[in-house]
Amino acid sequence: MLIDFSKIEEQATPHFLGGEGTFYARMRVDENGKIFRARLEPGSTIGLHTHETSSEIIYILSGTGKVLYNGEYIPLKAGDCHYCPKGHAHSLMNDSGENLEFFAVVPNQ
Repeated sequence: MLIDFSKIEEQATPHFLGGEGTFYARMRVDENGKIFRARLEPGSTIGLHTHETSSEIIYILSGTGKVLYNGEYIPLKAGDCHYCPKGHAHSLMNDSGENLEFFAVVPNQ
């Protein structure tokens, strides 16, 4: 299957999972999970949340930011991949002056 994100409408979600700013995503969702290309503008965050029924893989496409995972802040840059296993919590933050663009996969487990 080919997923052409340019043909998927971008959705804007303010304060996603209790975060700051707006989360923008082009998302493919089905019974197996979610696959999306997304961005956070400078100062925006995805709130701290626990993956109760899924894991998540985030691959940074451009920009810089950080993730809060297991109580530790981990810096991220283009080319980095963050993995949050099922049962763990994390938060993604754009603490830079440019957009943070990323690709993520959240499989239902």
